[in-house]
Amino acid sequence: MNIIVSIFAFVFGSIPWGFIIGKLKGIDLRKTGSGNIGTTNVLRVIGKKEALATLLLDISKGFIPVMLLRLFYEESNLLLLGFTGIAAILGHCFTPFLKFKGGKGVATSVGFILAFSPLAGLTTVIIWLSTFAVFRISSLSALVAFGVLPLVTMILRYPDEVTVFAFIITAIIYLRHLSNIKRLMKGTETKIGDKK
Repeated sequence: MNIIVSIFAFVFGSIPWGFIIGKLKGIDLRKTGSGNIGTTNVLRVIGKKEALATLLLDISKGFIPVMLLRLFYEESNLLLLGFTGIAAILGHCFTPFLKFKGGKGVATSVGFILAFSPLAGLTTVIIWLSTFAVFRISSLSALVAFGVLPLVTMILRYPDEVTVFAFIITAIIYLRHLSNIKRLMKGTETKIGDKK
């Protein structure tokens, strides 16, 4: 059962919604803007409505598999829920539909943590929005929000399993943002709204 659920979550997470939305507009996101298929690049290259659709669909990739387990599989436990969410995130980051090159995992991770630990998820969203409101830098907002996520789970006194998965999510986010971290350190990371 665990393997089947993880495979489903990985495949579901692999659906490259940003790429599909771009193609419907005649644009290959991999060849324009930042080259990423996520919400931020959709916003820069295509528009706000398409970016919102991408965001919600990418969030659903982490949210739906975990929530379905909660609703319909009574024997689901924190480990099964956690591994299901991680599988969805990895599917998003390494989608076989695009030769295992995908997004950076932020929206899908948000969906996972909202279904896995709603209060921690809501806190993560609030921290992301607050950081973005000040700096207008998508990558920095994600790094700050997920950087404090493990601490949030400890402050809220969640079970140890939740904190462990929080650390795993944070590690994935930071590894996927290594190039962004380098640009942030150099002061060359692009802000939302910049023409560049």
